[in-house]
This record gives sequence, C-alpha cells and structure tokens, in this order.
Amino acid sequence: MDEMKSVVLEYIVDEYVDEDDDVEVDFDTALISSGIVDSFSMVSLKVFLEKKYDISLSDSEATPEAFDTVTSIVELVNKHLG
Repeated sequence: MDEMKSVVLEYIVDEYVDEDDDVEVDFDTALISSGIVDSFSMVSLKVFLEKKYDISLSDSEATPEAFDTVTSIVELVNKHLG
C-alpha cells in the first residue's frame, strides 16, 4: 500500500503541481478542495489509475471525496484489487 501511495503521490506532483508553486503535497493533503486537482485533472487521474492498476472505476465512485487525498485514492483502488 505504501508503494501505491508513493506512485499516486508522484503522479499527482508530476502532473498537477507546478515546479514554481510553493506547495507541499503528502498522502493526506486535500487535493480537490485546495485546487491542486480540478475536475479535468480528476478524469486524467482516473484514467491513469485504471491503466496502471488494470481496474475500472465507475463515474459514481470517482467523486471529489474519493479523490481528495492520496490515502482516499489508494483506498478506492484497493477495493478493486481486493
């Protein structure tokens, strides 16, 4: 699970955090409510997770709450790997 958290965190930082932004992101950083991840970014993050972990996430599962932290994202992915 820690490896998955690191992979997801690295993807989010690489894709959505500008290098010149002074933003620290960790496993429990609020991604949606802080504006790091917006609705368009959520779609690309969902696609990344589905391809990376060979899962299918329904739109009803891909909620702002489920995608608001790395921890909650990993919990969602693990439900499909279980």
